[in-house]
Amino acid sequence: MKKNLMTVVVLALVLVNLILTAILTITILPETKKANELITQVCGAISLELNSGAVTEDSLMTVPIDQLASYDVAAGEDMTVNLKDSGDGKNHYATIRVMLSMDTENEGYKKYSEELAERDSLIKSQINTIVSGYTYEEFNGDQHAVQNAILSSLRQMFDSDFIVSVEFPAVTSQ
Repeated sequence: MKKNLMTVVVLALVLVNLILTAILTITILPETKKANELITQVCGAISLELNSGAVTEDSLMTVPIDQLASYDVAAGEDMTVNLKDSGDGKNHYATIRVMLSMDTENEGYKKYSEELAERDSLIKSQINTIVSGYTYEEFNGDQHAVQNAILSSLRQMFDSDFIVSVEFPAVTSQ
């Protein structure tokens, strides 16, 4: 008799546990789905925000070649820039030639293309400021980061994204 009574009690507890688990699943599952959707949306928004101003490897590829125009800063002459002190006791410098690739269909290009030669000194100053903020090791280690920093700075200066990329056709550093 005690075994049957214990079996009934265990069976009743198992059924109560099953019912409570079902209730929890039914009430929590929709909220979990909503939370997952919200997390997905937030992650998507953060990802877009982080990548929206960044220069990606394929940013130049998104503009067809027939829409690209190039501009040689300082009339294609080399710029010599002193690099930041790296602590090794030597003065380092970089000699660079800078070329800007621009999207001719962009509103900013239509607005600023005629004035680029007039703003050449401002552009050179921005480039000088950014490049001089890198040490010899940083500059040689990741020139792409330097180009991206220059691109971001020029886009802020012109308040437009008509400049698609910044390239160094000629670079010498010592």
